[in-house]
Amino acid sequence: MKSILVVDDDPQMRSALKEAIRRIGYGADACENGKEAIGRISRTGYSLVVTDMKMPGMDGLSLLREIRRRCATQPVVVITGHATVENAVETMREGATDYLLKPFSFDALKKAVLSVMARAADERDFLTADPGMRKILALARNIAASDITVLAQGESGTGKELLARYIHRMGRRAGKPFVAVNCAAIPENLMESELFGHEKGAFTGAAERKKGKIELADGGTILLDEIGEMPLPLQAKLLRVLQEREVDRVGGKEPVPVDVRVVATTNRDLQKECREGRFREDLYYRLNVFPIKLPPLRERPADIPLLAAHFAEKFSAAEEKAIRGFTAEGMALLANRSWRGNIRELENVIRRAVLLCPGDAIGVDALMFDEPVEAAGYNGKIRDMEKDLILRTLKEVDGNKTRAAELLGVTVRTIRNKLNEYGN
Repeated sequence: MKSILVVDDDPQMRSALKEAIRRIGYGADACENGKEAIGRISRTGYSLVVTDMKMPGMDGLSLLREIRRRCATQPVVVITGHATVENAVETMREGATDYLLKPFSFDALKKAVLSVMARAADERDFLTADPGMRKILALARNIAASDITVLAQGESGTGKELLARYIHRMGRRAGKPFVAVNCAAIPENLMESELFGHEKGAFTGAAERKKGKIELADGGTILLDEIGEMPLPLQAKLLRVLQEREVDRVGGKEPVPVDVRVVATTNRDLQKECREGRFREDLYYRLNVFPIKLPPLRERPADIPLLAAHFAEKFSAAEEKAIRGFTAEGMALLANRSWRGNIRELENVIRRAVLLCPGDAIGVDALMFDEPVEAAGYNGKIRDMEKDLILRTLKEVDGNKTRAAELLGVTVRTIRNKLNEYGN
């Protein structure tokens, strides 16, 4: 955790704030004006900036605007006096994370600091520098405290499940269960029992009573991932759960009341599915109370270098390699791809690149893609390196294509196609 920067032209106030922040449990630096603060933030980076409003030269509001211009995500708490309460409203409009009115107590400062730090910790799980995604996260925070049903829509790999978990963590149900159900992964003949549970003897093999996923989420949040894959007969039963807030177990005689917050996700056009008779219209409107659409990675160019750096750091640590980043050519190649598999595809590419990278910076030769490279001049070397990686991986797993595909983050079909290309 990085330190907190205090900005105040009053030496006594600077000293008092530094000492208070240290008592709260964080390191603190201090400077006396906005210009010095900008220089420090640029060089060092801080988890939080706490700044006074009235300062000579660059005042707190000007400092806030400059920080926002340079870094949209930097948390800033502004301190303002009773005489300038109206400025507090303006600071929030300009992007302040919070504000404190003078005179404030140690407890008030502690509450503000801990709140900002906790929120920052939550948002680190959802890395983004894209203004549109930042608005979506702000929207998610605003609705998290309610129990409104959310339908998150977007292409595969855009972070729909991550958004659902974020909404859960930021809401009043955060300490309760979060249960995720992948409707596309459960066989149709098992889905009813998995979702709604069953009584002992309800069917052959039902040796004891079993609670379903919805019942297990009681008090918390149920994520219905890829809801568009749910069979029509079960859609009717789910509709009853949403309407009556109770579950009918398979073979049960009495409904079981449940208190759950529902978040559903889909990569399908559910309105089209309704028109074509594959999805119940009444269920669609029950789910689509608060729709959120996540943009694909190709529409979030600022996130590509941010996420690539994050994955490189993550996998470099896991593989005990000292990779410090990317070459300019390597990053340019990443930035110019369409990323049809979105964040999941980018993660797989960086994972492979970390394994292939011979030095401390990931370059073009270490980037292995599922599809042909979308830039001229790179195919030859990449083809040789990906062939070597695939053949070495297959050797390590005794020729098991499924296991090799899992390790490399590609499909079995990709492995087979590559082997055909190589004549193996």
